[in-house]
Amino acid sequence: MPKDTEHNNTYQAEPSRNKPTAEDIARPDDTPANDAAADHYPPDHSEVQATKTLKDEDLPKEISDKDKETIKKVAGDDNLSQAKSYASILVEQVIHAKETFERSLGSLFTSAFTAGFEIGISFFMILSAFTLLNAVIPSEYAIVLASLLYPVGFIIVVIGQSLLFTEQTSLLSLPVLNKIEPLHKLLRLWGIVIAGNIVGGCLFATLMIGLGLNMQLFGASDIDAYAEHILGFRWWVIFGSAVLAGWMMGIAAWLVTSARDTISRIVLVTLITGSIGFLGLHHSIVGNIEIFSALLYGNTVSLWRYLLFLIVVLAGNTVGGVVFVAILKNRAFLFEVERVKEQTDDKI
Repeated sequence: MPKDTEHNNTYQAEPSRNKPTAEDIARPDDTPANDAAADHYPPDHSEVQATKTLKDEDLPKEISDKDKETIKKVAGDDNLSQAKSYASILVEQVIHAKETFERSLGSLFTSAFTAGFEIGISFFMILSAFTLLNAVIPSEYAIVLASLLYPVGFIIVVIGQSLLFTEQTSLLSLPVLNKIEPLHKLLRLWGIVIAGNIVGGCLFATLMIGLGLNMQLFGASDIDAYAEHILGFRWWVIFGSAVLAGWMMGIAAWLVTSARDTISRIVLVTLITGSIGFLGLHHSIVGNIEIFSALLYGNTVSLWRYLLFLIVVLAGNTVGGVVFVAILKNRAFLFEVERVKEQTDDKI
């Protein structure tokens, strides 16, 4: 189950060696061990096999020894010459989610705040482009074309590994679905991430959108026009749109984990979030900045409309991320684990 070399644990083995010793395998972020492995396996071999050996300590201690062996068997067939296996992606996400649960509250909030602030770059770019295009083409086309800049902030957040609620929704629910972490810890974690994202987004709207107004990149009427483009639907339509956006963000998280290099991740984030922007789907964290900006600097959005919008979209994104991504993909993985266990038992 290899990962990008920035985060992951890979080694290069000579073709004559079938299995590395414990000393050959470096743990993540263990620089001396990685250097030693690089010296032992020089990079100029004509045949190189790169693989990831999953250890018992890499898996949550709550999992039984028998299930650990089964999971390692299911997820341990990865190599760089092929796409990551379904099981290896899911196991990797569970391990990352477990690590997130173990972070301090201050670290979680700071990372979430950073993501909420950084994601505002998308709206700043969109609003500036919309203002320019609106002067030369009809408003409905200007909005669609400007929305193609939607991925900018998401690329910054995802590649920078800040905690964004919609990108983390399905990921963080996996330890709960597998009975590794209790539900109340997940709800607390979601609360911290949402709070950080919203506070960061509101601060961005207050400072940066205000700056853009003073720079005459856009006007209050442009902010109102874009806000009405977001709000101009009945609540159940907004909820359904948010479910689809949450589903697509969960898919984005899954695809980013499956990618082996940064360029591939940027392309995947661009395709998924660009589609969300092009379709005008409702994303809670970007939407928070869009509507809060209108609340502060526009003339059409009231506090009640802002709060109602935020509640509906957060609920929709959560349903889309958890139900359509985490639960379904996790269930498929559990079926695979059960199949391997049955085959093992039959051999015994």
